Amino acid sequence: MKKHTLRLRSNKFLRHLSESGSLNANKMIQPLFLVEGLTEKEPIKGLPDVYRETNKSIYTQIESDLKAGVSQFLLFMVPSAKSDTSFSKEFYQSNISEIKKTFPEMFLWLDTCICSVTTTGHCCHFHPQGTIDLNLTLHRLSELALIYADAGADGIAPSDMMDGRVASHRKILDENNHSHVPIMSYSTKFKSHFYGPFRGAADSSPQFGDRSGYQLDVRDRDTAIHTSIRDKEEGADLLMVKPGMTAIDLIGPIKEKTGLPTGAYQVSGEYASLVYLAKEGFLEFEDGLRETWDVFRRAGSSFLITYGARIAQRMYS
Repeated sequence: MKKHTLRLRSNKFLRHLSESGSLNANKMIQPLFLVEGLTEKEPIKGLPDVYRETNKSIYTQIESDLKAGVSQFLLFMVPSAKSDTSFSKEFYQSNISEIKKTFPEMFLWLDTCICSVTTTGHCCHFHPQGTIDLNLTLHRLSELALIYADAGADGIAPSDMMDGRVASHRKILDENNHSHVPIMSYSTKFKSHFYGPFRGAADSSPQFGDRSGYQLDVRDRDTAIHTSIRDKEEGADLLMVKPGMTAIDLIGPIKEKTGLPTGAYQVSGEYASLVYLAKEGFLEFEDGLRETWDVFRRAGSSFLITYGARIAQRMYS
């Protein structure tokens, strides 16, 4: 039996994401943002009831979410200082370990990307001549994955779209007694105009250019499918398309070609568009949200990362 199969069967949370039933609250993952040095939680424009959390307020939010039926979270950690050479290990380790100690009943995914850390706001490092320094980037990404796993992260979710990063993550995890930790890869992630509210929340806007040098061209179907196949071959346990709605036609083909659970990320701009339509009286927010979820279900999405996960149990009851 392949190792990814064993990992996916290892606990109820991963079994929920893997089973072929329709979308429900158990298949929804709630994003969280933890910002170092913040003294009061901050609202995120376009995402009502979603906040940049302090290292105190995040406990209240998680407790509320668990009571509302959320069981899985995707945590984005935003350090106060940018650095191209080192990580704020204490910020990562102390907060992850304390969150897991306080809420052992939750499943905590950690997003591994360095766009919130680098001085450039990009998901990679560059050579002096401006090309991507892949070796250095993979080293730092995998170092971050190990920091997360050592601190108690239940799962790792690489989002940078660098070639080889899943293999690099799997290797460093396996070599450091974390072979049980699953990888949920952002395996088909497009350069998109729908990430705006997130970039403000994660302080990750590029300081120059854009991300077309490493994120996918939305017009390129073949490469989009190939990157998911590649990530499966490198050791990913679950795959994901992002943005969800603009990649929805790829969920079925990726599942068919890889045999892995394939989900979607309903990104901040997609979610915010429903918020603004409702604000202007063009739809009822929950009706519009439910319609999008029904479309993800129809497309065969195995799971969904959405800012509305915390209201999913109520909406499906």
